[in-house]
Amino acid sequence: MKLLTYNFLTSKCIRGVQVGYPLKLSIVETKVVHTDFNSEFITRMLPRLEWNAICAAATNIGSEIPQTMPADIQNDAETLQKLHHVLLEVDVIEGSLECPETGRVFPIINGIPNMLLNENEV
Repeated sequence: MKLLTYNFLTSKCIRGVQVGYPLKLSIVETKVVHTDFNSEFITRMLPRLEWNAICAAATNIGSEIPQTMPADIQNDAETLQKLHHVLLEVDVIEGSLECPETGRVFPIINGIPNMLLNENEV
């Protein structure tokens, strides 16, 4: 699972959950897959990112990005490259996602988050 995908996952479908975001990410295994840097793509994604969740994920994988989004990030090539690495080059192979409201844990196995709900959760 790419961390870009993680940015968009929510547990709001669970009965009683109001927000369900951001999910708490626990990582057991990652794999780095290098991809060509595309600053335009990263810049277009900026408004869609939950910066605090991405910062926590970056820290979780041992990478650092600024704690707050820089005002001139479009012109900050170093930060854009770090963000590219975090969002697109790191694959979470094994781990879990936890709902912040219910504590429900969703496993990540072979890079695929299992977000299926039990019948009593819908």
